[in-house]
Amino acid sequence: MALWLVGAAGCALVRAPAPPPITDGVQVGVASWYGPGFHGNRTANGEIYDQYELTAAHPSLPLGTRVMVTNLENGRAVQVRINDRGPFVGGRAIDLSYAAARTIGMVGPGTVRVRVEVLGSATLVAAAPAAAPVAAPARRPSPPPPTGSYTVEVAALSDPDKAAHLRQVLAHRFPDAFVTPLAGTSGHYYRVRIGPYPLRTAALERAERIVRLGYPAIIIDERAP
Repeated sequence: MALWLVGAAGCALVRAPAPPPITDGVQVGVASWYGPGFHGNRTANGEIYDQYELTAAHPSLPLGTRVMVTNLENGRAVQVRINDRGPFVGGRAIDLSYAAARTIGMVGPGTVRVRVEVLGSATLVAAAPAAAPVAAPARRPSPPPPTGSYTVEVAALSDPDKAAHLRQVLAHRFPDAFVTPLAGTSGHYYRVRIGPYPLRTAALERAERIVRLGYPAIIIDERAP
């Protein structure tokens, strides 16, 4: 719903800024995040909002849409699912959950300029290096992961070299660290993950160790659609 501001004279009407446009599945604008005050409330699609899940509110994208949100200040990215409506501040593009905001390093600033890319339902993580023509073979620092149910994601980066370096750093403590590419609308992302693990409890234990080292950690259920 549009917001209207009445001037001091009572006759001048100014329409609040509209969200930035979405062009070819890509939107660039300001992101904010929402957390404790909304935790446990019902979202626009009927779910209960959980600030620790990777979700977001968007004013116009269909509910259920998956998007990749990249912090344009540090290159960190996170994949979220749209399950709510917002932001309700004129001109903003998207409202991230606390977990998503923490992943891309924007909890402290509160807002940050981002790129939002719509991921089609057919977009899949590459199962093998040859299946993803996104980088030269020398840039792929690790083989594809074995089959498993749960992985721990540490980062999603647009720079393959940074992703490779982070994997190498993590591999000193976690030999099962790997990088997997994901194609976006206007580029590619490289997700640094550890695992997989057959049980969520094992993934949780590994995530806790990663957090103690100062890295963010998200448990990914590979069986989720």
